[in-house]
Amino acid sequence: TIILMIDISGSGDFGSAKSSKREIMAEIGSVLAFSAVRNNDKVGLLLFSDFVELYIPPKKGRSHILRLIREILFFQPQGRKTDLIVALDFINGVAKRKCVTFLISDYCLPGNFEEGLARLQPKLQISNRRHDLISMIISDPREHSLPDVGWLTIEDAESGAQVELDTSNPAIRRGYAELAEARRKSLHKTIRSAGVDLLNLSTDESYVPPLLSFFGNRQRRLTR
Repeated sequence: TIILMIDISGSGDFGSAKSSKREIMAEIGSVLAFSAVRNNDKVGLLLFSDFVELYIPPKKGRSHILRLIREILFFQPQGRKTDLIVALDFINGVAKRKCVTFLISDYCLPGNFEEGLARLQPKLQISNRRHDLISMIISDPREHSLPDVGWLTIEDAESGAQVELDTSNPAIRRGYAELAEARRKSLHKTIRSAGVDLLNLSTDESYVPPLLSFFGNRQRRLTR
């Protein structure tokens, strides 16, 4: 049994490449759903923001999979914020049998990032003990580095907060990149410390090669 947990909060709308993070998450969710059909697995779907927006229990069958994909592609969320813990707690409550769960998100945590990670880590650990949890982190290159385009207004898609930055200043660009890298390392450390497999995917690159490589490596590891 497979359960897809997909973050549909406001931050997913961002994308500086040809696709937004939300579009990439939707495509990956659809690919995983189709591959589950080929393996004759049951598949369930959880769409969440800072609350559970939609839950469809695991089932088999082509019509069920088509419904899941339709919801993944076209569901309109009510919430703008993110709460990964709500999603993890919900699945731990409804999924009584061990299953493979994919947490597909940009992991943009509200409030203090380090405090958010400290709260998230034990929840990841519990979920991974009960199930087989896989974290898929979707990011955009502009979240890691700023372009040199002069003054730029950056808005938080979830809170609406805005900040103006002079991107022509090398120190500003360097500070932004260093902060982004520190957050990335903290996130990876938190996920790995919970024993959870993780895969990084970006909006400006094809997700197919890393996806195939990830599952190939995972299969070899599990069959040793």
